[in-house]
Amino acid sequence: MLRLIYSLLLALVAPVFLYGLFKHKPGKPAVGSRWKEHFGYTPAIDSTVTASSTVIIDTATSHNTTANSSSSSSSSKNKPVVWFHAVSVGEVIAVTPLIKRYLTQHPDKQVLLTTTTPTGAEQAEKLAPEVIHRYMPLDFSFAVRGFLAAIKPVKFIIVETELWPNTLHEVAKANIPISVINARLSERSCLRYQKVLPIFRWLSSKLDRVLCQHADDASRFLRLGMNQEKVHVTGSIKFDISVETDVLFKGKSLREELGTNRAVWIAASTHQGEDEQVLSAHKKLLESHPNALLILVPRHPERFNQVADLCQAQGFSLVRRSEKNNALHSGSAVYLADTMGEMMMLLAASDVCFMGGSLVGKKVGGHNLLEPAAVGVPSITGPSYYNFSDITAQLVAQNGSAIVSNIEELATLLADWLKQPELLRNMGVNAQQVVDDNKGALARTLNAI
Repeated sequence: MLRLIYSLLLALVAPVFLYGLFKHKPGKPAVGSRWKEHFGYTPAIDSTVTASSTVIIDTATSHNTTANSSSSSSSSKNKPVVWFHAVSVGEVIAVTPLIKRYLTQHPDKQVLLTTTTPTGAEQAEKLAPEVIHRYMPLDFSFAVRGFLAAIKPVKFIIVETELWPNTLHEVAKANIPISVINARLSERSCLRYQKVLPIFRWLSSKLDRVLCQHADDASRFLRLGMNQEKVHVTGSIKFDISVETDVLFKGKSLREELGTNRAVWIAASTHQGEDEQVLSAHKKLLESHPNALLILVPRHPERFNQVADLCQAQGFSLVRRSEKNNALHSGSAVYLADTMGEMMMLLAASDVCFMGGSLVGKKVGGHNLLEPAAVGVPSITGPSYYNFSDITAQLVAQNGSAIVSNIEELATLLADWLKQPELLRNMGVNAQQVVDDNKGALARTLNAI
């Protein structure tokens, strides 16, 4: 009865969700003709329509990638299919090293990766032809059954905590083992689940194992009554970051371009309403460090032009990374990183990182501080970091990061740190050590699944 009520409610909200998903947005990929996959009309593994035709950006690219996928399909036919689900870009990036190692250890398996969003699909394309992409069916029983009939997976592995009632019910009914890896359960989510405890317990009964990032995540699952034998702490696979030498080299080259004799700080993954605060902090910083440069990286590409206009409206001398002919000079105050896929390089070019999503109230909950830590850059976060509380606590305890309550504290801390290059170097080493000390989650997760 609960599932029936849920399905009726889902039918009511689905049009709104699909409108947002299918609507064309400038600078972002589109679902295009593959919209049927969301309703369970999924091409079988041996079909020629596979992962790399996910997002058609230009005709030439589409033709080439489809050809690659076709050759992959013929080699993958008849292999047992292991289904990974990663909702969007962040989860795809997190699980990519694990999938690559899984395929190395299990060449007899075919990995299929589903995403919900087209940006996630675009990221998943980078794993083709070894990994096949499909869109995740909507959480209607008919759609999930259609997907299962076409794909016939032998395992279902969910990245982080995407628990959809009808999906779990249909997959479990088909006797397909379900694992949740890199599982997170914030205190906020735990309190929400406590209000609907019978529903959570029904959901968790469908899971075979839950591999948690941290001990506090595991304790929350147990608090909600989950079977202790199913819950394990394997660590966060995000700690197993391998920074390519090429990325560090490009970061060093960019820093030489930006200026080695000036203070450079980065505001990474900023959200709507946060850019104004960051620019306010930068204006204050320029009083004590008149040559300082801010690398500003908005979280969502559709906001690049809006943020550029904001910088200019506030009187900042702006350089956009996408405009190669726009020369950087000593008077430039803001470097707008309006490109995709270059975050690690940008971090490697910086002295200190402010992590966005943490100064916009409680709606975001921060972003991952491990990326700056992995390249030896100390970080600062605002007061809202509940999605990464354990990671943040470890970095703060080891003097690799700090928490500020507001924009005034951010400006003051930046001014203080940027006067002390030796302090920043030591903090960067501390942050990197936290990453190194926590590595191994990838191997533990692989052993468990």
